[in-house]
Amino acid sequence: MTQAKSGDSVAIHYTGRLEDGTVFDSSRDRDPLEFAIGSGEVIPGFEAAVVGMTPGDAKTEVIPADKAYGPHREEMVMVVERHHIPDDIPLDVGQQLQIQGPQGQIVPVMVTDLSEADVTLDANHPLAGETLIFDIELVAIQA
Repeated sequence: MTQAKSGDSVAIHYTGRLEDGTVFDSSRDRDPLEFAIGSGEVIPGFEAAVVGMTPGDAKTEVIPADKAYGPHREEMVMVVERHHIPDDIPLDVGQQLQIQGPQGQIVPVMVTDLSEADVTLDANHPLAGETLIFDIELVAIQA
């Protein structure tokens, strides 16, 4: 059988877990994920795990943070005074917001802490700094 290689379009089913067993995403209840190997559409460690697989193969891959979403960077965490956030925006820990970056770009952030005076916003990817464990099944290599 043909093995998946760089440039191939593939369809895969996966379940992603954290080291504590928490499932953070799965394709099992929907269509398989489709992407081209080498296109950068998925994290580097996930792409590398699919290379060499043949349709029907299944495996578990442990992907360290540096091959996933990178380290958690403290410089991407900011504390802002609560009065800088409009009153009509309700705030809860875990809530996702969007802020405008220095060059006008939209930056997604998560509220990670609240006090009467301040709001802590984290612009890291929610899985930054995490080792990820994926159960991967190669469904098809598409022509």
